[in-house]
Amino acid sequence: MKHSGLITFLMISGLVLGALFGQYVLFNPDDLIPTNHWTKEVGTLILIRPLMMLIVPLVFVSVTLAMTTIGDPAKLGLLGGSTLLFYIVTMVCAATLGAIIVTTFRPGDLPPETRAAMTARAEADYTASDVVANVEQARKESKTSMGGAWMNLLQQLIPTNVVKDMAEGRTLGVIAFAILFGLALAVGGEPCRPAVAVLEAAFNAILRMISWVMWAAPVGVFLLVAASVGRVGLGALSGPLMWFMLIVIGGVATFGVVVLPAVLLIFGRTNPGRFAWQMRGALLTAFGTASSSATMPITMENCVTEGGCSRRATNFVVPLGATVNMNGTALFEAVAVIFLCQLYGIDLTFGEVLIVVMTAALAAIGAAGIPAAGLVTMVIVIGAVNKALVARGQPTLPESAIGVIIGVDRILDMCRTTLNVWGDMVGAKIMTRLAPDDVEEREKALS
Repeated sequence: MKHSGLITFLMISGLVLGALFGQYVLFNPDDLIPTNHWTKEVGTLILIRPLMMLIVPLVFVSVTLAMTTIGDPAKLGLLGGSTLLFYIVTMVCAATLGAIIVTTFRPGDLPPETRAAMTARAEADYTASDVVANVEQARKESKTSMGGAWMNLLQQLIPTNVVKDMAEGRTLGVIAFAILFGLALAVGGEPCRPAVAVLEAAFNAILRMISWVMWAAPVGVFLLVAASVGRVGLGALSGPLMWFMLIVIGGVATFGVVVLPAVLLIFGRTNPGRFAWQMRGALLTAFGTASSSATMPITMENCVTEGGCSRRATNFVVPLGATVNMNGTALFEAVAVIFLCQLYGIDLTFGEVLIVVMTAALAAIGAAGIPAAGLVTMVIVIGAVNKALVARGQPTLPESAIGVIIGVDRILDMCRTTLNVWGDMVGAKIMTRLAPDDVEEREKALS
């Protein structure tokens, strides 16, 4: 059995055994395990922290190298514009799909006594969660409005201190600096060749480090999945939130199994099933960690070594995608906000549903690639739809309504993160046609 096959077997085993361990050993409905349970802490130490350690060096080196090989700013504009267009269109489509499914099946239309019980607990669950502190921090930094979120995004694109951004793990500023630095190296010619050689050596070394971390991934996935299931329990799939969870999971599955493969087949001229199998390591890691940022090193390694993606495309598309491409998050936020409106008896017009769709897609761009980030940016979507509701004299959705879904968010976060990462990899494969590694193919594609 090849190493990749063995790792896949071990990771799948880790997922299954972790779910069983969490359900039958850790889960106790009368005494829930704490959010900082030892399984989560150890899993974070084994898998998430080593991967997070590699992110900033990998992003800087890979994006810089991508720029040195693309060279011509006009060609970079074509690749960058095509990548951003792909990401924005797919996020809008994902949010639209979520809105269509949730308005069709209406999972929030529950019996009155069930609604009353769920809404009564919402504020207490919301107040007791970590989400409140994150929302308050975002509010202090003026990130809880659409304008504030976009201004924050633009400020990250033009950092005043790139070393500070590196230290704080803000990859968007690192990407912007790496693009400029790479173009400068490309224009610099022969005097800059030694620097490029050092970066190429560093890139290969980082890929080797990622392969080492992959061997620890099965244990980390086992512990992280055990912590998630042990906290919530698989019984949540049959509770009052069952239809909400099934619609989110069904929407994620539909977009990931039908929509993105169709896009890959048409624009990437690639067999989607075979490509997904080649990317199985990153997909399983994304599901286990619920973090697209932590998964990024494995995503890039899989794209280059297993998926046949060009290094030029992968080094640019994947880091950018882990920052701004959140198909699963956009779909989830659209479903969640409309579901909560249904639960609270708020009828949305077509225009208000459209506001939810567009705001969910745009707010997802600013969502951090870490667990539960979608709950924080959901405040932006709630604020946007509330403005429309106030304009026509209707009751608004309280921010504390997020507390209804906090309990099951971790499981859904694992699903939507997998879709986020899958979208990044599909983008890398499609953009490989615009930026292949072969010089003749690249000139032909970009001419």
